Amino acid sequence: MKSMFRTLVVVVVALILIGSAIAAYFFLTRPPEEGVVTIRVAAPAGYHAESIKVALEFWEKEYPNIKVELSTFGYHDLYEKIVLSMREEKAVYDVIQIDDPWMPEFGAAGWLTNLDELAKKYGFEIDYEDFVDTALWVGRYPYKTGPQLALPVCGNVQLMAYRKDLFEKYGLPHPPKTWSDVLKAAKVISENEPGVYGTVMRGMRGNPIVSNFLPVLWAFGGRIIDEKGNVILNSPEAVEALKMWLELTKYSPPGTESFSTDEVKAYLYEGKAAIATEVWPGWIGKLDDPKVSKVVGKVEICVPPGEKAKPAPMIGVWLLGIPYNSEHKKEALQFILFLTSKRIQKLKALYTGYPPTRKSVYQDKDVVARYRWYPVQLEALMTSHPRPRIPQWAKVESILGLYLSKALIGEMTPEEALNAAAKEIKEVLKG
Repeated sequence: MKSMFRTLVVVVVALILIGSAIAAYFFLTRPPEEGVVTIRVAAPAGYHAESIKVALEFWEKEYPNIKVELSTFGYHDLYEKIVLSMREEKAVYDVIQIDDPWMPEFGAAGWLTNLDELAKKYGFEIDYEDFVDTALWVGRYPYKTGPQLALPVCGNVQLMAYRKDLFEKYGLPHPPKTWSDVLKAAKVISENEPGVYGTVMRGMRGNPIVSNFLPVLWAFGGRIIDEKGNVILNSPEAVEALKMWLELTKYSPPGTESFSTDEVKAYLYEGKAAIATEVWPGWIGKLDDPKVSKVVGKVEICVPPGEKAKPAPMIGVWLLGIPYNSEHKKEALQFILFLTSKRIQKLKALYTGYPPTRKSVYQDKDVVARYRWYPVQLEALMTSHPRPRIPQWAKVESILGLYLSKALIGEMTPEEALNAAAKEIKEVLKG
């Protein structure tokens, strides 16, 4: 009986396995649903991806015949994946999210589809009037004047945060109008407010220290490269800017040379810093949330100030583009227009705090009620400056970051650091 039972079990299991294999075969080889197109989207992980997932809940109901396959990656992996995709005969991705410094490289290589021509071909309209101009310009190649190769989806821009209560306590004018005002306030508060540093700043070598320094450089009238492509990083204005920046770091916590986003957020949210000289929209969304912030209602957001020139916060827009070798350009454009629409940008802002690129969303009463600093954020966007529009920016940033770091730790004087950086940058630009 036991032998017969074992034989029966083996037969049943065999039949199940055969049936499963047959079912799998027919499932895998059956044609796709009629009229359904799948587009593949590559985006950064984190809050970028979360905002897309919110939008997909609405997209799937409104566009059931266009399926979206979302792949998310870390910053450097995303860059490598989309570059490899655009070098293939057929694109792996139909929609790619692009950090704005990548645009000169992608535009020069001819890797992106002209969105104006594509919209005209399929009878779509792009509502340019409502987009913030500075955000649109970084999606064009050549910068500002060329065709629109990508649409801005994330309105990232540098802001500054300061403790309004402490400024008022010590009779300091606010918001600060100049970097000299910032320095004075940092000094007064550091010397008189126990347990509070005057400033907190990103000093980590590479992108963090460069991003933190650039609005100071621009405010003093300095530039890395002029309009003719000449390297002018070691100008008197640039040296003066770096001296100011280094003075500001004297009122920052120990270890500033290794600080990046997490450290700045921690000191700001804990109430241990009076001024965060550089914050981004993604960092400040919960400043008024008592569950995570000890400074609810005490922190104000402002545009980073000017000095000898007008205020010049750095723009950090993310864009959406379509690789030239995509096989589903019409559907890809539909998805981009959906994600960048006023309605969806408002929903993403309310659900996730994702910074919009449309003026109307920044002025929407529901959104402003949630994020009181949005009108200031719009002002910062409209006065923002982009990083140099050169394909070699990644190498330039690496060089500048190295020598700023050397100046910060006292290994070089400001003059020595900027002279050395300028020399190496010139070699990079020679190619």
